[in-house]
Amino acid sequence: MRAFTSLAGHILGSHPQINGYYEMHISYDNAQALDKQLDLFLKNDDLKTSSRYLFDKLLHNEYLLRLEQLNNTGTKVLLALRDPEQSIKSIVNLFAQKKTDELYASPIEATNYYIDRVTTLAGFCQSVGEGCYYFDAEMLQNAPEVVLPYLSRWLDLDTPLTDRYAIFTQTGKGRTGDSSKNIHTGKINKAQSDYSAISIPEEQLEMAQQAYRDCRQQIIDGAVGSVLKSE
Repeated sequence: MRAFTSLAGHILGSHPQINGYYEMHISYDNAQALDKQLDLFLKNDDLKTSSRYLFDKLLHNEYLLRLEQLNNTGTKVLLALRDPEQSIKSIVNLFAQKKTDELYASPIEATNYYIDRVTTLAGFCQSVGEGCYYFDAEMLQNAPEVVLPYLSRWLDLDTPLTDRYAIFTQTGKGRTGDSSKNIHTGKINKAQSDYSAISIPEEQLEMAQQAYRDCRQQIIDGAVGSVLKSE
């Protein structure tokens, strides 16, 4: 969550060979899940002529992905992690704007969510072997000219992905992804958000940073390929 996944979905979903661009909130733990995914997509959008992929994003541990149950050898799994401090502050900022009391408006709870999520992703990557592709999420915003060609080749697309994207029927709607005005621009915005007013307890932040370092390395070691920011 808050790792440029809506941006990634829109860039991918704008390609002629890829359908889907938003979060469907379903698990993929049996063969029928793929039919459910298609049915959900077709409620609001049409399949593109000669398309090859149907995209979904899974942001939370409650949504499962069990590749061995799908009977579909064409599945591609793309993983991305964002630096913990910016991710956590973005989560807090998002949920603090809601009118009801939200669990993730708390920096501590948002940090716990982050740690649980990256740990689960690392375990998933190790369990499926070299079937995942990884990129550092910040690169989608900061260096699209680097990461997009790699993703285009990995997906074996006929034409390259670009930093421009379409606006779709579910763009900006609640529970589908980013609902801010930025997602409606149709292009990557490199401006950095200001979260200086949000503070994360030092001990919690250190725990998140350690989890990020450990899990990121585990994912990179297990991935079939990766695109990494300069460090």
